[in-house]
Amino acid sequence: MAHASEPKVAADRTIDPGEAAHFGALAGDWWDPNGSSAMLHKLGPPRLRYIRDRIDQHFQADEHDLRPLAGRRVADVGCGAGLIAEPLARLGAVVTGIDAAAENIEAARRHAAGQGLDIDYRVGGVESLDGRYDLVTALEVIEHVANVSAFVAGLATALAEDGLLILSTPNRTAWSRLVMISIGEGIGRIPKGTHDWGKFLTPDELGARLREAGLEIVDTTGLSWSPARGFVLTEDLSLNYLMTAKRR
Repeated sequence: MAHASEPKVAADRTIDPGEAAHFGALAGDWWDPNGSSAMLHKLGPPRLRYIRDRIDQHFQADEHDLRPLAGRRVADVGCGAGLIAEPLARLGAVVTGIDAAAENIEAARRHAAGQGLDIDYRVGGVESLDGRYDLVTALEVIEHVANVSAFVAGLATALAEDGLLILSTPNRTAWSRLVMISIGEGIGRIPKGTHDWGKFLTPDELGARLREAGLEIVDTTGLSWSPARGFVLTEDLSLNYLMTAKRR
């Protein structure tokens, strides 16, 4: 349980009902790599490579260990139907998945059961987490919340003393507007209305919010698109990026 002295975030203060309804309506084909979540499926491999590298370095794990998160509590905030929560569970973690859309959580539970995975899925926002977690992930989520500062404060509160926080989000650049909205939502497979470019955060803005919450930035790595290779990890932050933080 969280200590009484820890700051509390008002119940569901971070949930945007419109965003929850939008993503809940997509729950039915979340696991279809050619469906409305096709971009998330393409983002999956590089994001998981990044997460594995970060946990190996932070927890000094053997890179050949198939279960480097064995016995560790992990929270995936904004988990959707479990595209990241399931691989984290396979790495040995005791996983809690949180999502604002009940439809997503139902889809996540069904899929996990079919895979023989025991994941604690809950409907709610970051406020639904209890206690402290060794790893907290929030991937492609922060640009959809109602209150960024409250969301980051909730992530920080949930982080264990030696824990690791990993976020990913689109950058607010002309390039991201073109690729993710004009092309992605215009002629691509991203459902229209998925993104609000004005809610994208630059790395400087996100870094400032994390520092305000008492966290230290460990790493920032870009996610860019290559016609030959798909999404790749890169130094180019102009489209999308991952940011890792820990307690100061």
